[in-house]
Amino acid sequence: MSSDPAVAISRFIDFSRAEWARLRAATPLPLSEAQLRGLVGVNERMSLAEVADIYLPVSRLLNLYVAAMQKLHDVTATFTGSSAPRVPFVIGLAGSVAVGKSTAARVLQALLARWPSHPHVDLVTTDGFLWPRHVLEARGLMQRKGFPESYDVRHLLRFLSELKSGAPEVWAPVYSHLTYDIVEGEFQVIRQPDVVIVEGLNVLQTGTGPMFVSDFFDFSIYVDADEADVEQWYIERFLMLRDTVFRNPSSYFHRDVDLTREQAIETARTLWRTINLPNLRQNVLPTRERAHLILEKGRDHAVRRVRLRRL
Repeated sequence: MSSDPAVAISRFIDFSRAEWARLRAATPLPLSEAQLRGLVGVNERMSLAEVADIYLPVSRLLNLYVAAMQKLHDVTATFTGSSAPRVPFVIGLAGSVAVGKSTAARVLQALLARWPSHPHVDLVTTDGFLWPRHVLEARGLMQRKGFPESYDVRHLLRFLSELKSGAPEVWAPVYSHLTYDIVEGEFQVIRQPDVVIVEGLNVLQTGTGPMFVSDFFDFSIYVDADEADVEQWYIERFLMLRDTVFRNPSSYFHRDVDLTREQAIETARTLWRTINLPNLRQNVLPTRERAHLILEKGRDHAVRRVRLRRL
């Protein structure tokens, strides 16, 4: 080990966009432009070049991890003489509101499902584990939605524990962004997939209890960007939703549909600076260095740097 203080020591290996793109090797691009458009979220931009340069290498890396884990499971089964079913490889994906987590998760799901060794890939969002709106209202937490205390963490931990125990079926609650609430009586049923992606704000966070959500992850990814850029994306998304989803009378934010552009911008900025930015600084951003892989995005939404944690 070098004793030179000028030599920076880091837990991560840094890659430029070009360096990371070369790690795609010969992995073919399995998505068409039309298929990609169906995966991209509101006000987010992603090109096939972005998929090829950034997400194909990620999928190749994850495929190698999954294969290694499957071999390790076989070794353990041989040693113990057990015939227990394989448990899914679980990937945690974290980052700020409006940073593009959902699009990244859907693209990775589509790419990973096209590898022949693990075709069954499920995606679960932790929004479904938020407390129902009536509980948040009763506890005075509506202005803290997305903060750790707004989640039913015990339910989420139980879900992940059952998932990692090889349960034949595991049920996850479903969340509606239209009604801004849990959909009563509706569930996503997970039936022993090869891979599960768990996407959410605080999935890498630790706490005071004996068990953390991240304890169940085999690999974790953090989508990162400058605060100013994410704020701008949040405002742009709010404006787009005002002109689309908010027009639905069933939308929780239907009350905002008649705001002028200036009023809508001010409303979005207030929501960002009073709720989402404090949550980012206090709870989300501090978990970034716990991720195995960090994708740093520029103002144009394109990933400009990748950081891979050393083993």
